[in-house]
Amino acid sequence: MLGGGQLGRMLIQSGMDFNLSINALDPDKNAPCNYLANKFSNGSLTEYKTVYDFGKKADVITIEIENVNVEALKQLEKEGKEVYPQPHIIETIQDKGLQKIFFQRNNIPTPDFFLIDNKEQISKYKDFFPFFQKMRKGGYDGKGVVKLADAENLTNAFDAPSVLERLVDFKTEISVIVARNKKGEVKTFPAVECAFNPEANLVEFLFSPAQITKAIEKEAQRLAVEIAAKLGIIGILAVEMFVTKSGEVLINELAPRPHNSGHHSIEANITSQFEQHLRAILNLPLGDTSLSSPAVMLNVLGEKGYEGNAIYQGIEETMKMSGVHIHLYGKEKTKPFRKMGHITVTAESLEKAKEKANKVKDIFKVVS
Repeated sequence: MLGGGQLGRMLIQSGMDFNLSINALDPDKNAPCNYLANKFSNGSLTEYKTVYDFGKKADVITIEIENVNVEALKQLEKEGKEVYPQPHIIETIQDKGLQKIFFQRNNIPTPDFFLIDNKEQISKYKDFFPFFQKMRKGGYDGKGVVKLADAENLTNAFDAPSVLERLVDFKTEISVIVARNKKGEVKTFPAVECAFNPEANLVEFLFSPAQITKAIEKEAQRLAVEIAAKLGIIGILAVEMFVTKSGEVLINELAPRPHNSGHHSIEANITSQFEQHLRAILNLPLGDTSLSSPAVMLNVLGEKGYEGNAIYQGIEETMKMSGVHIHLYGKEKTKPFRKMGHITVTAESLEKAKEKANKVKDIFKVVS
């Protein structure tokens, strides 16, 4: 596994049930997978030789982060190694511009966009403001994205190859996770609804099931399956979507790995996204994705104004609450808005889960 972060940690935890031996490579010697991996290697994910040498020893190679050396993976694939998701798919998804071109060529609905090479070119599109400017490469968790309200104020604009995505008047953001194995078997998870922290521009709450109509759910599921089939992906794929106020579903972005919008599935679905990814890349039958119960997931983020060794406040009070499941990622240091863990709240109704999740948010804090 390339990457040793929290997604990898949860993949390993799931893999233990199947008695899998999972090795991890990560540039951080204290990464969350350090003490869980069968063998942990400290090294670069973007350096050809490091990735190639690491992959040579594996039976199956997968990722928990997209920022990896694709050329090394292509060579390993040529030499007969099983690499899932396939390197050419990782290459497409690493570049938000290539993602948009893929959508356009395959008639997948997505917000209107323009591709630019530098900041100077933004003014060419002054008649189409407002935009979200998204750096083509390197952005994650809200980083590499900026809102541009008008052509006269470009102080915060990136001077880098970017996508200018026209602002969508959306009602909500949803995500569908789809899995596909080598046999071509495909299964989707029920759509979830995402609520973002406006300051950090990353998911704060996730609601399962999404509060959308059956028609919108059906269309979201259809699009996820279509994208997985057209990519030919083996593994799991998170498909982030906008639902407009008129009920149209537009594709935002893709992630070819387990995703933050699927963490609730550990407790709230019959099969978790992590188990499903392992089933898919090992060409095993895919699991039942049905909901076991309504759920709310909240990301545990480092509090503003605190940086240093992590201290968890309110943990005992939170643990007294029924249906509250704490997942800490083993990160020693906290900083503002860093993902330190997540908490899933299950209940007999989504309303009750939301009520309990709001209490947890008030109680549980990561400080230093």
